[in-house]
Amino acid sequence: MTERVRVVVLAGGPSAEHEVSLQSARAVLDALPKDLYDPDLVVIGRDGTWPVELRRDEVDVVFPVLHGPFGEDGVVQGHLETLGIPYVGCGVLASAVAMSKVAMRHAFLAENIPVTPHVWFTEHEWRTATDHWSLVKSLGWPMYVKPANMGSSIGVSRVTSMEELRAGVDLALTYDRVVVVEQGVTARELICGVLGGYDDAKVSVPGELIVPGDWLDYTAKYLSTAEIATIPTVLPERVADEVRELSLRVFRAIGGYGLARVDFLYEEDAGRLYVLEVNTMPGFTPRSVYARAWAASGVPYPELLRRLIDLAFARGRS
Repeated sequence: MTERVRVVVLAGGPSAEHEVSLQSARAVLDALPKDLYDPDLVVIGRDGTWPVELRRDEVDVVFPVLHGPFGEDGVVQGHLETLGIPYVGCGVLASAVAMSKVAMRHAFLAENIPVTPHVWFTEHEWRTATDHWSLVKSLGWPMYVKPANMGSSIGVSRVTSMEELRAGVDLALTYDRVVVVEQGVTARELICGVLGGYDDAKVSVPGELIVPGDWLDYTAKYLSTAEIATIPTVLPERVADEVRELSLRVFRAIGGYGLARVDFLYEEDAGRLYVLEVNTMPGFTPRSVYARAWAASGVPYPELLRRLIDLAFARGRS
């Protein structure tokens, strides 16, 4: 009998997405084929404390199902690199670039990837500005205010006045010292999954998020029982092709490896696509759209996990 692969599913961590990470980790643990893998859950505390020390001679591969700062930004990836343990997902640089909404947009613009108009500023610039409007005057209402390094719609506000803008920035600054303000557009929200290595990545069928109201907030994503996506979605063939092509360009622009979910805004009347962001460790809960997009593309969840682990070993060998 072939010896089972020892997989540590790493979850938790000190980010505001701790609970989301635990949901994702439970789904991964439940779906890993037990005839192939010997999985173990390691939960990093909210204070950043590790309950055990990972050792190369005791672990074959790590599946870091961590979302947000500390886990999805290259910090844990760098730690695993120093330990010499193969791990699932993007490396240090790609993780760090994708986590920062500022660096990510710089990478996109350098590759002529379309993004919505936006501005960014530091907490110091905001606190010392004599005229807050001067920081966002290139944009129009509505705007979306976001912490530069956070996911799962945490700390995000839709604002339509200066009073709301100030409140939204104050909220965002409780999560990060850098704030991004994006131009709001009337658009459909699309997603596309990427799976593969540096040179052989493939894309899933596009999906569409079902947005209850003005935007898909944390409650709608993780606490509601309502359907959150249509996968696959109906798009003109030209637009579907552009979604897939842009997804691969985004993956290449950040130096992605293993997996990513690319989010889009589609202005239907104008036929225009914007790349909203790329997530290097998207949610893996039963409701999460990344796995559902691949299932609709012919890759069921257990097979998706197997491919991701195989990719981790392939990078380790190279």
